[in-house]
Amino acid sequence: MTTAACPRCSAPLGELPGDAPGGRLWTCPDHGPVPPLWRPDDCDYEAFSAHLQLTDGFPTYLPWPLSPGWAVTDVSSVGAPGEPMATMTCTSGTSALDGPVDVLVVSEEPGAGLGARCAGVPHLDAGERLSEGQPLVKVRLERQQVSLWSVSTSGADGEWDRSVVAGEAGGRWLWIVVRPASAVLLLRDDWILRDISTLGAALLEVDFGGPRPPW
Repeated sequence: MTTAACPRCSAPLGELPGDAPGGRLWTCPDHGPVPPLWRPDDCDYEAFSAHLQLTDGFPTYLPWPLSPGWAVTDVSSVGAPGEPMATMTCTSGTSALDGPVDVLVVSEEPGAGLGARCAGVPHLDAGERLSEGQPLVKVRLERQQVSLWSVSTSGADGEWDRSVVAGEAGGRWLWIVVRPASAVLLLRDDWILRDISTLGAALLEVDFGGPRPPW
C-alpha cells in the first residue's frame, strides 16, 4: 500500500479542493501546501514496478550492478501523478569494514525537499551547504562522471551516523546518503549509478526486501 505523506516530514497529508492535477491540493499541517511523497509499505518487485509507472520520464537511480547479497530495501517519489519531482532508492548490504550499510540515492528538482529529509538536514536544496573546493567523490552516471561534494550535517539529529554528498546531474540535484558515515569510502571513482527505469527485463534479477532505512 502506498499513501501520500509530506516529503519534508513524517506527517500524513490532507486533501483540499484546488487547481492541482486531479483537483487535489495536498497540505501538511506543518509545511502547508506540498507535493505528495509516495512510499510503499513494502519494497518488492510489484511496488517497484508501480513506482516506475508513477515516475515515468523521471530517472530512478541504483548502484549498478548490485553487489552479491545487496538488495533494494526502499523506494519513494515526490510529485502529483504525471508530474514527478523526485525519486529515491535505498540499497542495503554489508561491507567487510563497515558491517551493515544503507545507500540512499535521491534525484530531485530544486525545492522538492526529499534529499534534505533523507540526509537529515533542515534546508531544501543541496547547494545551501555544499563544501567549497574539490569534490569529495566522483561517480559514474551512465557514461557521465559526476562530481559530488560533502554536505554538512552539523546540527542535524544523529549527525555522526551518516555521510552525505551531493552535486548536479542533468539539471537536478543528486544526493547520496550513506550509513554508517565511514562507508562513504565505498563511493570510488568506478562506482556506477544507472537509471533503472530503462533497465527492462534485467530488473527481474534485482533482489528486493529487507528492513527499510529510517529517514
